Amino acid sequence: MPRDARVFVFDHVSLGVADLDRAVQFYDACLAPLGLVRLWRAPRAAGYGPEGYAAEAPLALVYAGDEAHAPGRGSHLALVAPSRAAVDGFYAAALAHGGLDEGPPGVREHYDPGYYAAFVRDPDGHRLEAVLHEEAPAT
Repeated sequence: MPRDARVFVFDHVSLGVADLDRAVQFYDACLAPLGLVRLWRAPRAAGYGPEGYAAEAPLALVYAGDEAHAPGRGSHLALVAPSRAAVDGFYAAALAHGGLDEGPPGVREHYDPGYYAAFVRDPDGHRLEAVLHEEAPAT
């Protein structure tokens, strides 16, 4: 399979949040550099995806209030980035909007020589990654 091919094995992912307004501010800011926008907002949820996307929103935030729990150990959501600048923008916006640093933008040689990523934790404890898979430099 070509390196740039994308195969999706899920329809959508929902993340429970304790404060929907806070989560919407965070995700509006950090997803924008990745080309993702808020597609809709309801009283208890919000959906994100590529602008103009007409199907089920690939990413949904669902207000869970007191029922919201931090995700389990080792879980994280990796989001495709179109460029290094997008990874950098995701990281900067996340930190500026209440996210915690889990790994600044950079090449992760231990994954792959072309793996450029940044890691953050959102205000509800969800671990997020923005990743660009580049062609590894020829050796």
